[in-house]
Amino acid sequence: MRAASVLTHKRVAETSEAVRSLIESARRAGVTLRFTPDEASKHGLTHGDGVELDVPLADDVDLCVVLGGDGTILTALRHYAGTGVPVFAVNYGEVGFLSTVDPEGLGNDFTRAFTGEFERMELPSISVACGGGDWLAFNDISVHRLPGMRVADLAYALAGEEIGRVRCDGLVVATPQGSTGYNLANGGPVLAWGVKGYVVSFIAPHSLTARALVVNPADPLTVDNASRDEPVEVYVDGRPVCELPAGDAVHVEFGLSSGTLAQLPGATFYHRLRERFGRLAR
Repeated sequence: MRAASVLTHKRVAETSEAVRSLIESARRAGVTLRFTPDEASKHGLTHGDGVELDVPLADDVDLCVVLGGDGTILTALRHYAGTGVPVFAVNYGEVGFLSTVDPEGLGNDFTRAFTGEFERMELPSISVACGGGDWLAFNDISVHRLPGMRVADLAYALAGEEIGRVRCDGLVVATPQGSTGYNLANGGPVLAWGVKGYVVSFIAPHSLTARALVVNPADPLTVDNASRDEPVEVYVDGRPVCELPAGDAVHVEFGLSSGTLAQLPGATFYHRLRERFGRLAR
C-alpha cells in the first residue's frame, strides 16, 4: 500500500487525536496520506514526511480512511464508486452502521488498515435522473413533499408497469445497506447485505393498502409527481438535489455502480445489526 486519502467529519475536536495517530501509523507503514485543502485547514496540518497537503480527492490511492459518521462514509463511497478503492471507516457518528471499527485502539486498527488486513465488501448503489442531472446514492433516494405544501401525490411504476398511486408525505427507495435507515424508520423491511434487490417504502401514506415492496434488481423504477400544482423534492443519501415539478417524473435504477467497504475479517451484517441497533435500545 502506497497512498491513502483521508476524510473527516465537521467536529474537528473529536477526530484531531485520531488524525495524529493516523499520520504516525502511516509513517511507520511507509504510506503517504493525502489531505484536501479543507481537511488540511480543519486540522491545522503542516507538510512532513508521509503527508501530502492541499491535494484534490484523487482516485489513484489504495485506500480511503474516513473518520466520521455514516454521512461522511457515504460521501467517500460515492466519490470512489466504481474505482475499487476500499473505504476504511472509524465511527465518530451516532450509529455508524457502515463503519469498519469504533474509535478504541486506533493505532492497531490503522496498522491493520495499511497492511490490508480487512475484507472487501461490494455495496450496490441506486442511481437517479432528475432535473437534467444524475446522482448516485448508497443508502437511499427519497421524494418528499415540500414544507407547507399539500400532501404529495405519487404514482410509481416498475419495469414500465404502473403499480399504484399514493397520497403520502413521500417515498423512499433504499439499497440493502440503506434499508436500516429511513426505510426502517418508515416500517419498511430490512434487507440483509448480499440480497439482490432494493426496497420501496412510503412516508406517512394516506392509504390502507400502501405497502413496502422489495424489488427485482433488474426492474427500473419511475416515480411520477401526479399532483396538479405542487412540486416535490428529491433527496440523495439525505441531501436535497432537485425539485420535481407537478407532472414530471424521476427514473431510478439499481446496481449500475458499486462501492467497496472495508470490514474486519469475520464481521457480518447480523453482528452489525445487533451491535448498532441493539446498543441504541439499551
